Amino acid sequence: MVYPVCIKDSTVYATAEPMNHFSQVTRIFLPPALTLTSVYVTPSHLFLCATTFNCIQTQKVVRFTTTTTTKQPFHRSPGLSLPRKDFNPPKCKIEVPAVFFQTEKDIPIRGNSTSGNIFYNELDVCCPGYKRYDFDWSKCVPDCGNKCQKNGFCIDGGICQCFDEFVLNHRNDCVPTCPLGCPNGQCYLNGTCVCNKGYMLDPTKKYCEPICELGCGHHEICATPNQCVCADGYARSSDFKLAHIGCQPVCIPDCGFGHCVAPNQCECFPNYEKKENGTVCIHLGFLRCDNGFHATKDSCICNQGYRYDENTTSCLPDCGDDCENGVCRYPGVCKCFNGYKRNGPRCEAVCENGCGYYGKCISPDICGCAIIDGPMKSFQKCELGYCTSNGRCRCQTGTTRFINQCLSPDKVTTYATMHHYKLNGAFLDEFNLLIGRYFNFTQL
Repeated sequence: MVYPVCIKDSTVYATAEPMNHFSQVTRIFLPPALTLTSVYVTPSHLFLCATTFNCIQTQKVVRFTTTTTTKQPFHRSPGLSLPRKDFNPPKCKIEVPAVFFQTEKDIPIRGNSTSGNIFYNELDVCCPGYKRYDFDWSKCVPDCGNKCQKNGFCIDGGICQCFDEFVLNHRNDCVPTCPLGCPNGQCYLNGTCVCNKGYMLDPTKKYCEPICELGCGHHEICATPNQCVCADGYARSSDFKLAHIGCQPVCIPDCGFGHCVAPNQCECFPNYEKKENGTVCIHLGFLRCDNGFHATKDSCICNQGYRYDENTTSCLPDCGDDCENGVCRYPGVCKCFNGYKRNGPRCEAVCENGCGYYGKCISPDICGCAIIDGPMKSFQKCELGYCTSNGRCRCQTGTTRFINQCLSPDKVTTYATMHHYKLNGAFLDEFNLLIGRYFNFTQL
């Protein structure tokens, strides 16, 4: 059965039952590189499809832990925050697997981490409390999260500074005050505000706030008359069995082996500690185990859609066997190397001038010529040329064949001088190929 779904802000919302509303939802965050054409939901799986034959299957799994953490994320809108003149906040550093920056198939990236780990690149990011400036990513500006969406500026410390004639209300929104206006009330000529039924003036007598006659619970605020909601950073559990415990703090990511005691603040269980510069409670061992968790000090269990990588000792995105000629950037999403383009689920080499009817593009701008189609090793390399019916490499007019490629005559000497370290290997490959053909070998 296909259940109803909706997509908003790069998030898939799907009902747990075939209903007409979306109160019970499963949230799956989509990678920026994935453009969906359809979504199919079954009782146990979600199928996110970019094309008819290119779908990502994900299980709808809930991992229960002893923490009070919920899975509800913050939806952080940009807000209004500007850089200060002649002041740029200090930046923090994070380490990211260097493989994500690889663009050429045969040229692996050596990391620049100051820790000496060649498998990681070190990046500058905005420190907690700041975010990238939308119009200049080299600058960081204060981050007020959900606060300060309009009628004010976000300043250092995550404080919302309202414009003149506006005040900060109980929901951390800048609202007009008399004589400019009085939401949920009316302004009089003497500059005072009289609130509508169900509202009353706040202690500063600048704006009207709702009245909840029975009061609100712990970590709750009165949103509208007689209706309480969780305060920012708190949420009710989606499990009806735990609904009675009220609003609980939200920690993103999940605390792991610990309790979420305040928004994004974890308290670890005995014998567990927080990862350096992080909030997640883990076994501190020899493994980094990003995108997973330590089962023991020397073992790592990866999250769904990730696989363990020995070089980085972390969990990297998993694309199965379809990303040999690219980098897996997100689970199931492969970015092709330069010289390759996507053909269905795989990245295939591109030869701009083609390889002729009898050739096959085996590497970027390198054709493979073979008498009998077989493994790649049985192809004669034909860079910048095309293949004939007898499996030979034929060069374009004005170029000549030099070992395994076609060059203009004036570039042969230059190439042999600059790439002398490649010549022995190229000669050996060509010799083995010709010997194999002479003795009718189909695989070397």
